[in-house]
Amino acid sequence: MTRILMALMAAALAMAGGGSRAQSPPQSIVLASTTSLQDSGLLDAILPKFTAETGITVRVIAQGTGQALATAARGDADIVLVHDPEAEDKFIAEGHGGERRQIAWNDFVIVGPAGDPAHVAGSHDVLAALRAIAAARAPFVSRGDKSGTDALEKRLWRAVGRQPSLAGGDDWYRDIGGGMGAALNAAAGMNAYTLSDRGTWLSFANKASLKIAIEGDPGLLNRYDVILLDAKKHPEARQEPARRLRDWLVSSTGQSAIGAYTKQGQTLFNPSAAAPK
Repeated sequence: MTRILMALMAAALAMAGGGSRAQSPPQSIVLASTTSLQDSGLLDAILPKFTAETGITVRVIAQGTGQALATAARGDADIVLVHDPEAEDKFIAEGHGGERRQIAWNDFVIVGPAGDPAHVAGSHDVLAALRAIAAARAPFVSRGDKSGTDALEKRLWRAVGRQPSLAGGDDWYRDIGGGMGAALNAAAGMNAYTLSDRGTWLSFANKASLKIAIEGDPGLLNRYDVILLDAKKHPEARQEPARRLRDWLVSSTGQSAIGAYTKQGQTLFNPSAAAPK
């Protein structure tokens, strides 16, 4: 509704200013995306390249995937870039979006204190690791923000028959209701385990004693999808410039920009538009 009112006000101002004689403002769009893409630095690295090529500026609203999809569903974004396939399926089934394309993948890791109180470090079995963490009542930080990372974490706990919560007596399980950076900061401060996307982990400065404990489980694959809004359900969306961003992200130029972004000599996101995982 907010975006619709803004569009009507802009149209009225344009008419008052002389219609076609008034200069059109530069094109801009709103991208609802994830905190992991923002916290990792990827968006800051690649979006200026898109703007330089097209003249289209991109304002990013960085939220958990659930919140980003809700923002787009309210009509307050023009395009979404997220990483929770189940939430994306629901968003598309409700008619809010379509033309989903995968642009990149990386993976999730469980990081934890160097002391490894649950004795899980070095394993490639994330479910066995979660069972051990729960059995040891070792501190675990959950984002609890309905993000793609949070959704995966909850699915993993369900897979081992657990739904840990402070209310349920699991005082070792801390739900912070925050983004990936906040969760890593909390884990560093509490000597706790947490689930992180690899990109944010590599970009994170305040690692303290945290180290990667679990990696390499196929269940930790992390896919990023760009979704255009449905033009009929969301006529307020700036469809043409949003489509140009989508097309750029899946183009050879955009894919090269994604693949060229590194931290500590490591590629954070693997381009996958041509061969989705």
